[in-house]
Amino acid sequence: MKYFLRYVFFIAFLLPVAAKAQFESLKDSVVQLYGIVMTHDSLKGIAGVSVMVNGRGTVTNEQGVFSIVVLKGDEVKFTHVSYRTESTRIPTDLPGNHYNMVKLMTEDTVYLPTAIIKPRPTREQFERDFVNNEVPDDGIEIARQNLSESKRAALARILPRDGTEAANYALTKSAQSYYYNGQSPPMNIFNPFAWNEFIKAWKRGDFKKKN
Repeated sequence: MKYFLRYVFFIAFLLPVAAKAQFESLKDSVVQLYGIVMTHDSLKGIAGVSVMVNGRGTVTNEQGVFSIVVLKGDEVKFTHVSYRTESTRIPTDLPGNHYNMVKLMTEDTVYLPTAIIKPRPTREQFERDFVNNEVPDDGIEIARQNLSESKRAALARILPRDGTEAANYALTKSAQSYYYNGQSPPMNIFNPFAWNEFIKAWKRGDFKKKN
């Protein structure tokens, strides 16, 4: 019990000291940053520059002035749509808790694609181009063409069997071989149903040579 009380007293004495030391360390690392962002060539303040630090930030006013709280060692990023992105790191050995800076930014030239302006066509040219212009088929027309009988017949001749059709065909052939196991299978040369299927297959072109 005596050792336990000593331990409790030690913790009660140590925690405030550690918390105070941590607070002093954090307080010493906080920096109030003041600055102005200006153009590199004419030294004019730039308004609307985003000043970001670790996902948070501010923007410069009409004179290019800004103020933000940072920590020593933080990287401050300056971005603007018309200027190159710049960044500055706060010194870790900075004495005190205030830091002033002047940030110069260079204009970033953006080249747009070439735009060719042509005069409006005459009425005769417009009518000629409108009549001769080929309008692509929409989704409904493409679906209608794919569902036509000729298109489906052509696809049936060139497309291979899928897994279900191949399995059913193999099972049917196996069932036929098992059914006539030990005897000769019947000849379908005199079967009218077989001749009917043969004539239909001939009309469909099933026996044509495939490239």
